[in-house]
Amino acid sequence: MSSIPLSRARILLIISGGIAAYKSLELIRRLKDRGATVQVVMTSAARQFISPLSAATLSGQPVRDDLFSLTDEAAIGHIELSRAADLIVVAPASANILARMANGLADDMATTVLLATDKRVLAAPAMNVRMWLHPATRRNLERLRDDGVLIVGPDSGPMACGEFGPGRMAEPPAIVEAIEAALAGEAASSPSLQGRPSDSGPLGGRHVIVTSGPTYEPIDPVRFLGNRSSGRQGHAIAQAAVGAGARVTLVTGPVGLSDPTGAEVVHVGSARDMREAVEAALPADAFIAAAAVADWRAETVAHQKIKKNAKESPILTLIENPDILAEVAKKTIMRPAVVIGFAAETENITANAMAKLQRKNCDLIIANSVAEGSSTFGGETNQVQVIDARGVESWPPMTKAEVANGIVRRLAVELAKRQ
Repeated sequence: MSSIPLSRARILLIISGGIAAYKSLELIRRLKDRGATVQVVMTSAARQFISPLSAATLSGQPVRDDLFSLTDEAAIGHIELSRAADLIVVAPASANILARMANGLADDMATTVLLATDKRVLAAPAMNVRMWLHPATRRNLERLRDDGVLIVGPDSGPMACGEFGPGRMAEPPAIVEAIEAALAGEAASSPSLQGRPSDSGPLGGRHVIVTSGPTYEPIDPVRFLGNRSSGRQGHAIAQAAVGAGARVTLVTGPVGLSDPTGAEVVHVGSARDMREAVEAALPADAFIAAAAVADWRAETVAHQKIKKNAKESPILTLIENPDILAEVAKKTIMRPAVVIGFAAETENITANAMAKLQRKNCDLIIANSVAEGSSTFGGETNQVQVIDARGVESWPPMTKAEVANGIVRRLAVELAKRQ
C-alpha cells in the first residue's frame, strides 16, 4: 500500500464492549488533533460503557451502530463505510469481537463492516489476563495475523477486575503510533506494531530471564541480612515481557507477590541460590537484573540461634556475594544479546549508574533513587533514568507497570538492532 499521512487519513474506529472503551474517546481526540477524519462504529456492548453522543461530539460525525437502519442502510451503508476508510481500527478489541473476526461472523454493524472491507485492519486487544492467555484467544489471534490483521498491545498492569497482567488496552499515544506505522506500511519493522510474526508479540520467540525481589543472607536459623525490595518492579517487568510474547523465566527472592501469569517462576532465598538459578536458565536472549541482591553475606552461619549476651555483642564477619549481573554480562559463551541492570542509588544517581554500566559491561542501566522519602522500595510508582553508552534518558514518574512496559518496548528495539 502507498503511504498516507495521518493528517489526510480517514480512520474508521470500531469500539467494542469493555471498560477500556473510555480510552477510545481520548484516541478520537488525538487523531482529530493530528488532522485525521474519524468515523465511529459502536457495538451494542460498547454503548454500555460510553455514550454515542460523546463519540459523535469528539469525532464530528454521527456514530453508526445499527445494521438495519432504514436510512443508513438504504445505500448499503456498511459497504460504503468500509470503502471510504484508509484504515479500520478496532479499539478496544474485546475477546468476543476478536473471536467473531477470526471466524468471519457478521451479525452486527461492526463485524459486517469488518467482513466487507478490503482495507487494512488494526486491533488493540483489551480483556482480562486469563482471557488474553486462554488458548482460544491465542488461536484467534494467530488466525487474524494469518489474515493480515495488525495487533497493537496489549499492555500489562492492574486491571479493573483486580487482577494484574497482560490485557490492558495499549495507551492512545501507542495506538496513534501504530496507526501511523500501518498507514505507512511499516507493520514488519515497527516494534509497537505486530504484523504477522510466527510468535505473538514484539518479543515473540525470545527467552527473557528476569530477577526480582531481595535476597536473604542467613546469619543463624532465624535471622538474616536483607533489604527493603518488594519485587514489584521486577515482577511487573516479567509480566510485561510475557504480554509481549516472550518466554519468561523469573528468578525471585522472597516477596509477598503472586507469581506473574504465564511466566516460569523459580523461588530462591540467597544470592548464591539466585546465581545458580540464573545459570540454569541460560541461554537467553535477554537478562534483566531487577533484583536487589545483597552485596555481602555472613562468612559463618550459626547452626543454632545466636543468644543475646548482655556483656558482649556478636561479631559478624562479612564476605562478598557473587555479582550475578557482572558475571552474566561478561560471559564469552552464552551471553544474552541484551543485558539490563538496575542501579538503586541514594546519591549521585546518574554518575554512579554510568560507572556501573561500564564496570559491569551492561547494555542498559535503569537508575532510580532509593533515598529516604522515595517510593521505589515497596511503593507503586517509580521514576527512572535509562542509561546506555549514548547517554541518559530521563522518564517522568510512572506506575511500576508503566515503567515495565517502557523497559520491554526498549528491549524489543534493542533486540531488533542486534538481530
